[in-house]
Amino acid sequence: MNETARGTIEMSAAMAILGTIGWFVILSGQPIMDVVFWRCAFGALTLLVICASLGLLRNRLSLRVICIAALGGAAIVINWLLLFSAFSRASISIATAVYNTQPFMLVGFGALFFAERLTLTKLTWLAIAFAGMVLIIQAAPDAGDVGTNYFAGILMALAAAFFWAVAAIVTKKLKGTPPHLIALIQVCVGVVMLAPFAKLSQLPTDPWSWAMLATLGIVHTGLMYILMYGAIQKLPTHLQGSLSFIYPVVAILVDVVAFGHRLHPTQIVGATAILIAAAGMNLGWKLWKPRPSTVGPHPIK
Repeated sequence: MNETARGTIEMSAAMAILGTIGWFVILSGQPIMDVVFWRCAFGALTLLVICASLGLLRNRLSLRVICIAALGGAAIVINWLLLFSAFSRASISIATAVYNTQPFMLVGFGALFFAERLTLTKLTWLAIAFAGMVLIIQAAPDAGDVGTNYFAGILMALAAAFFWAVAAIVTKKLKGTPPHLIALIQVCVGVVMLAPFAKLSQLPTDPWSWAMLATLGIVHTGLMYILMYGAIQKLPTHLQGSLSFIYPVVAILVDVVAFGHRLHPTQIVGATAILIAAAGMNLGWKLWKPRPSTVGPHPIK
């Protein structure tokens, strides 16, 4: 099996695992703060074993690298808290679709802080995603289909995308640092951040809850990171971007099959618009042919 085929399998598996995360969060039956704490705790143990087996613990990291990784970790943990909270309010399908506005957050940061050029194509994809967002927000969900506050769930998913983009920007400063070590630092930060707020005096008493929490840490964090980072090393960027859309598709299927949530036609159109726009942004689809006189250096992505 060649490297591209192996990387494709690894990336597909990682995204499929990620797509089931909402199912495990909800079935755990635990408060979101506790879910994220235990994800970080089990994830830290898993990644510690992985880093030790790969000999990465012998790497000496500077204080600067540790601080930057910790900052990214704080953003990732807040991202998880917000996204998991959105699941019970706006449904897994809608929260995941809205969460996939991440590429546009990155484009905004690039324009604001790195003077990256906003092309007409990027602005068009942004407009399409915004239109999809409007359709989702305006759709009235059926009673019982979602949680107590649909609009709050959408805002939480948007905020989660924002903090994911913050973490992505911060992680760009860590080029050359082994990604497994970055992930280990990030989940350790999560343990420290959330320990004062998790209900450690009222631990789950049933094996089912522990199984769900352990799966979130071991499979959805440790194993998923191994598969994803292994794939990133083997695949070209455009193929990584294409395969990343397995995640929202699996999440929507899980929401329909496991929880019986059905999207309104307007919500389907809105979610589709966001995902197509995100795909176009990630994969560099061109909508407009630039005039020869205005062509400059290719914008940084």
